[in-house]
Amino acid sequence: MRLSEYLKRNLLNVLLFIFIFFVINSILIAFKTSSQAILGVDISLLVGVVFFISYDYGRRKKFYDIFLKNLEHLDKKYLIIEMMDCPNFYDGKILYDSLYEINKSMNEKVKEYTMNLNDFKEYIEMWIHEVKLPLSSINLMAHNHKEISNKKVIEQLKRLDDDVEQVLYYVRSENAEKDYLIKEVNLNKVVSNVALRNKDILLENKIDLIVDLKNTKVLTDSKWLEFIINQIIINSIKYIRKNTAPYIKISIEETKDNTILKIYDSGIGISKKDIPKVFDKTFTGSNGRMVRTSTGMGLYIAKNLCNKLGHQITIDSIENEYTEVKIIFVKNNFFEVVK
Repeated sequence: MRLSEYLKRNLLNVLLFIFIFFVINSILIAFKTSSQAILGVDISLLVGVVFFISYDYGRRKKFYDIFLKNLEHLDKKYLIIEMMDCPNFYDGKILYDSLYEINKSMNEKVKEYTMNLNDFKEYIEMWIHEVKLPLSSINLMAHNHKEISNKKVIEQLKRLDDDVEQVLYYVRSENAEKDYLIKEVNLNKVVSNVALRNKDILLENKIDLIVDLKNTKVLTDSKWLEFIINQIIINSIKYIRKNTAPYIKISIEETKDNTILKIYDSGIGISKKDIPKVFDKTFTGSNGRMVRTSTGMGLYIAKNLCNKLGHQITIDSIENEYTEVKIIFVKNNFFEVVK
């Protein structure tokens, strides 16, 4: 920091001192003070101002020179706060406190990104192990059982396709707002697409799909909603109850403020202690120990996407009786007026 720059930045204070100097001299002259006394006062004022400017300039120069020197030699500039001592002048303290808060905020954000990256790596590793199973099954069937039914191959390919789609949506869900478009969507069309994707496995397991949606329309993104419903249907199929007539019922409930999509299945249900955790990442619960292909990611991704779309998703279940998933869409009267 140069003295000329310091004086330039404090020009107003210098001008104020000059003004006060002349006012004091005018008052002293008006009271007919002796010239020696006036000279003594002037010298005292001048010494006091010079001392103050020298002291203030010196401490600021020392602080900013060290600050700039350290900043220049640091490879990781954000660590500058670790190289600083808190200064003893007000605006320097403001700078120090601001840098501390900025550095703290950045460290928290870096920690968050690191955790997300670690979670993603763990998921990718888990997914790779999962996707190897259907690939290995298809490979064995192709080489060792050339006469095998195509249904088995189709089943493994369907599972592979679902696993690939799941990891794709998991990756995209981190920046879902860049990839979705909210508009009026017919629920019948979305559910029909999901049913078509799962028709073979539904038929093979003799699961009745009952749909009663009354031509209902909601505000959402059809692509994201189709994935969410597909994850719920996959779970319903995965956890069917043996020795029963399994069915999945998809219906609609209208309230004053919401449209509620209900997906009910007569499967094995979820234990009461597991229900609060079903949307947690990689949580499979007691059911997951019975079904080897469970990853605990489908409902986690579905919940994440619902949150970003502005929907709510809930689960109610009784073990060995049923599971019911509800997706709640908030009605938007403004859209109805302006569309």
